[in-house]
Amino acid sequence: MRYTLAGLDCASCAAKIEQELRQIKGLEGVTVNFADQSLELPPELAEAAREAVSRVEPGVTLLQQAGRRPAAAEEGREEKRAPYAIVVAGLLLAVGFIFHPPLHHTPYSWAEYVVLLTAYLLVGGPVIWTAIRNLARGQVFDENFLMTVATMGAIAIHQLPEAVAVMLFYAVGEYFQGRAVNRSRRSIAALLDIRPEYANLKINGETRPVPPEEVAVGQRIIVKPGERVPLDGEVVEGTSFLDTSALTGESVPRKVKSGDQVLAGMINGQGLLTVRVTKPYAESSVARILELVENAAGRKAPTEQFITAFSRYYTPVVVAGAAAVAVIPPMVLPGATFSIWLYRALVMLVISCPCALVVSIPLGYFGGIGGASRRGILVKGANFLDALTGLHTVVFDKTGTLTQGVFRVTRVVPYHGFAETELLALAAHAEAFSTHPIAQSIREAYGREIPPDMVDEYREIPGHGISALVDGKRVLAGNDRLMHREGIVHEICDLEGTGVHVAIDGTFAGYIVISDEVKTDARRAVARLKELGVRQMVMLTGDEETVARRVAESLGLDAYFAELLPGGKVEKVEDLQAALPDRRRQKLAFVGDGINDAPVITRADVGVAMGALGSDAAIEAADVVLMEDAPSKLATAIEIARHTGRVVRQNVALALGVKGFFLLLGVFGVATIWEAVFADVGVALMAIFNATRTLRYRKH
Repeated sequence: MRYTLAGLDCASCAAKIEQELRQIKGLEGVTVNFADQSLELPPELAEAAREAVSRVEPGVTLLQQAGRRPAAAEEGREEKRAPYAIVVAGLLLAVGFIFHPPLHHTPYSWAEYVVLLTAYLLVGGPVIWTAIRNLARGQVFDENFLMTVATMGAIAIHQLPEAVAVMLFYAVGEYFQGRAVNRSRRSIAALLDIRPEYANLKINGETRPVPPEEVAVGQRIIVKPGERVPLDGEVVEGTSFLDTSALTGESVPRKVKSGDQVLAGMINGQGLLTVRVTKPYAESSVARILELVENAAGRKAPTEQFITAFSRYYTPVVVAGAAAVAVIPPMVLPGATFSIWLYRALVMLVISCPCALVVSIPLGYFGGIGGASRRGILVKGANFLDALTGLHTVVFDKTGTLTQGVFRVTRVVPYHGFAETELLALAAHAEAFSTHPIAQSIREAYGREIPPDMVDEYREIPGHGISALVDGKRVLAGNDRLMHREGIVHEICDLEGTGVHVAIDGTFAGYIVISDEVKTDARRAVARLKELGVRQMVMLTGDEETVARRVAESLGLDAYFAELLPGGKVEKVEDLQAALPDRRRQKLAFVGDGINDAPVITRADVGVAMGALGSDAAIEAADVVLMEDAPSKLATAIEIARHTGRVVRQNVALALGVKGFFLLLGVFGVATIWEAVFADVGVALMAIFNATRTLRYRKH
């Protein structure tokens, strides 16, 4: 069950909540998604989790998520309230600055304290209260504690204007940071908000709008022009063009008519459609896509895991360093005064807050996942985005991935006195119950109805073919391996496609050539992957050597392996993984087209299911799902992953570089608290705004 953390507005709070929840039995692996304020929990542990959240962060509420994420209105109210306190505090600080020189050394200096302390409490009161509350719960090293200690230290050494300025600019930074994060959240929500609002349910000739969740399988709905298809189903009346861009990322309209399948999330064009629902809303395409993208942030990239661990140690180390700077130099350096070194220590404390890292990095990855989904590419986690950046080898299945998967009979070659028509008829009867595309093409070429009572003892031999008794004759139809297995002497076939060898009562009767065209997009995919630096591209297939060689050569692949059984494909992928020059950094991806490839997809470092629109098995097995039947989408996924990785690395370098630089300046007395505020608040804002670029990736 998915839950929302209403009021969660800081990344360190998210980390503390996650740490507390992991102490509960059954929630050891729970992950808090700061980017969209959510987490997954078993319903039976929700109450224990709610108490833990309230204990750690009383301002955060755990709510069961029903439909869209709540608290958006509350965020809006917070954004409106915050500026008033900031503006008033700013005016008071300005007054304090203006009258500071004439009042400071007079009996009326108390007026300066009244004005500046009022401003300080106005923007700093919530920070101080939160720091005290956290201290009471044993939580010391957070940004509230750092700001409180730094500003109170400044007050203690009579630096009131700077203390107020730190709190004021911290409040300004938090306000804009909150706005930036909320804007990113709303952008991502809008990006993914393909969830239909209602369904026009048709009952007894009348139509009424109902929530999609209330429509049962088998019921009929009306989809009007311009409306979003609310549930997966089959068109029973009407003709129209559908915009599938929300699911596939491609805006080319798709024509549908009676008997065609439609999927939730598509937008109807000008026609009126009557649709019979085939799946409940929870199992519809749009629901699965939303669930996958929302859950993706739970799988953290190595960079995220490093920053989470790093921030736990970074702040305490800086606080200890600041304490050492305040105490040790006055004791060992001649002429050093405690107030000067305390001021330098306070500068260090202001700089040390790790917000820029802990907020911007998860936001960057979530933006990358959201941006990919807009292009019809579902990435199941930030860890897979990272893996895509290091692809060394891409392995393709052949049929349906690199080729059209639409087979047709191009030649029938009989032997030993059999006629073409007889050979084709017996093969079609033998393939009568097979769902394989090759079997379908043979039946289509035969073109007549096949009486089921003519076929007996039907048996599929995995990786080989079919054995069946047709009108009393034992018919074998399959590949070359089947002939060898059954000890049937057969002719060497001149194939320009896939060959189906046919034997009748132990005698080789001939072969049927099935042609399957290479996809135009497959050539584009290979070219783009080479441009992106993928070192090796390999094809695996169960087809004969000659067919595999022809396809591999036409596409310019580096290697191919033919006549593989399903288990053989897994072994080849394992061999190719073992041969990677740098197993830790370099990754292997396998691209397949669905159910038959699930074992290999699961075994690869990155399993990619292609053309998986509406395929439950492929979506479950794969790490990356290309909703459109286009292998070149993998290259787009790599480009988005690399763009996201660049943004994340920029933020890490920016935050650590600027903070490190100003920490050194602070220790040597060059930087003041004003520079420290920039190093903290300014860098955090820059990193967050930079992170939002992952949402708007454009190929250069």
